[in-house]
Amino acid sequence: MKLLEDRIEADGKVFPGNILKVDSFLNHQIDVALISQLGREIKRLYSDSGVNKILTIEASGIGIACITAQFFDCPVLFAKKSKTKNIANAVYRTQVHSYTHGTQYDVIVSEDFLGKDDKVLIVDDFLAEGNALLGLIDLCRQAGAEIAGCAIAIEKGFQPGRKRVEAEGVRVESLAIVESMSDHGVTFKKQ
Repeated sequence: MKLLEDRIEADGKVFPGNILKVDSFLNHQIDVALISQLGREIKRLYSDSGVNKILTIEASGIGIACITAQFFDCPVLFAKKSKTKNIANAVYRTQVHSYTHGTQYDVIVSEDFLGKDDKVLIVDDFLAEGNALLGLIDLCRQAGAEIAGCAIAIEKGFQPGRKRVEAEGVRVESLAIVESMSDHGVTFKKQ
């Protein structure tokens, strides 16, 4: 998606360790007009897939997921990284390793909100190693939910995430695929 690629080129910053910082518009401060265009494109890509629930992981995917859900007219569910007192004991649970934070998380979703009648679109801001998506796929499978696919804002195409997710038989659509990053900028894969 050229609009997103242009914004990454203008405002994204590359840091050592293959970190692409886009927090000025995507996952800390959010440019709602841009995210609305991303949501519209995700809806176009999955328009005939019967999605009735959007699933993401706490926290940076929530903004994209919420705006995308408006186009699907469905609820958003996000996997929590810690259990709180207001969540029932009946939860689906899996472990996710965060590439960015270098931390292992237990993530949970209440059994009340994910089940066999759901056709789920998984939405997230980044795809690198694929750990978050694999965790969300595991939660869907525990619940017996059908997975329509995964929609990603930015994919680091030089990392193994896509291959790992597709090896699970899950469709992946990314709006911008970074082919390489350096001090000189970002190169995108031609789509």
